[in-house]
Amino acid sequence: MIKDLSALADGPVSVSGWVDTVRDQKKVQFIVLRDESGAAQLVNPAVREPSVDLQTGADDAASADRFAITEAISTLAHGSFITVTGQLKKDERVKLGGLEIKLETLDLVTEALPETPIAADSGLDKRMDWRFLDLRHPKQNLIFRIQTTFLHALRTYWVDNDFIEIQTPKLMASASESRAELFEVEYFEGKAYLAQSPQFYKQMAQPAGFGKVFEIGPAFRADPSFTSRHATEFTSIDSELSWIDDHEDVMRLHEELIVAGFTAVKEKHGAEIVELFDVEVTVPSTPFPRIPLAEAKRIVAERGYEVPRADADLDPEGERRIAAYVAETFEHEFVFLTDYASSIRPFYHMRHANDPSLTNSYDLLFNGTEISTGAQREHRVEVLVEQAKEKGLDPEELGFYLDFFRYGVPPHGGFGMGLARVLMLMLHQASIREVTYLFRGPTRLEP
Repeated sequence: MIKDLSALADGPVSVSGWVDTVRDQKKVQFIVLRDESGAAQLVNPAVREPSVDLQTGADDAASADRFAITEAISTLAHGSFITVTGQLKKDERVKLGGLEIKLETLDLVTEALPETPIAADSGLDKRMDWRFLDLRHPKQNLIFRIQTTFLHALRTYWVDNDFIEIQTPKLMASASESRAELFEVEYFEGKAYLAQSPQFYKQMAQPAGFGKVFEIGPAFRADPSFTSRHATEFTSIDSELSWIDDHEDVMRLHEELIVAGFTAVKEKHGAEIVELFDVEVTVPSTPFPRIPLAEAKRIVAERGYEVPRADADLDPEGERRIAAYVAETFEHEFVFLTDYASSIRPFYHMRHANDPSLTNSYDLLFNGTEISTGAQREHRVEVLVEQAKEKGLDPEELGFYLDFFRYGVPPHGGFGMGLARVLMLMLHQASIREVTYLFRGPTRLEP
């Protein structure tokens, strides 16, 4: 790999990669060769016509080989994949890490078409059409190395704290909350639904005696939104744990996970993020600020913005306004908005003991955008039945779920968090399309 060259002594090497650029000068040719680990400069003294052996009249073999390489380089298209051998030489004058390879052989493994379908200034939709080419860019490559580091840090935290990883089914016989945002699919002689969250199944692990669980997996929402932060298929980060007192226990788990993930990303990729994204990753301090939703609306109103619907959540502008307040007041990028009204929360969220109009729940905002919802769950089956009816749900259709609570279940709670939103906001990107490997939305099912 190119990243390994700097550790080698000067001498013979072999590398492979994509042709990034070619400078074809009269006496010398330069190639910038890139693989997934980095880039290096290749140099070839150009031979524009082979020498002739004066004694035999035949082409000189060495000259002929060099001529063949020169001709091959002159016709190389951007993106062609080549394997070369040559002499590695460290030279601090070379911009690409001080690495230069004098070519001895060049093998054109696969030739790219001469016209590349996307350019640096191509629009987002065009880039998404040719995502495999878009992902070759070092900036895009870094996003998914960051994602790997972030998820590994979360998994490490969970495993070190005795959580069990589960994989829940994505085909469901009935809706988990309502059918409004569910994809219905044919399932043999009947119908099934694509899961919009693993909610019911991670709760099932609590009466099963798992205690603490987590899952990183796909979720589906039939939401015809075209915003920069919505997708019809996304990766959901979920966790659920037993023996909690209230949603404060869930929030403590949540912020500790965020700190673990951000710490790992900053330590491993911080310098590269500054170089390619011009962003300084900040590891947040704990505890994160906590503001009840009603107070957040009051603060936003005092700062000159009225949330359109008094009986609803903050809208995107309201989220940005409260985030600005938190940044100014607490110097923090995260904030928990707590105590949501039961009218805008799912039936399974536990309500306040002294005020049933409020729930033991929260949203987590990061840089002005909601990335997660969490709550203490209601574990008393008779209360669940009544709250489901209030939401217009038929308890008969929730039979398998309600059975979880008929045979003993501890107090528990958890959260679900969108991976792409976290990465988008961490790297200050304008759309989750930039940080999703292959985006799915209302008008995109390809590639």
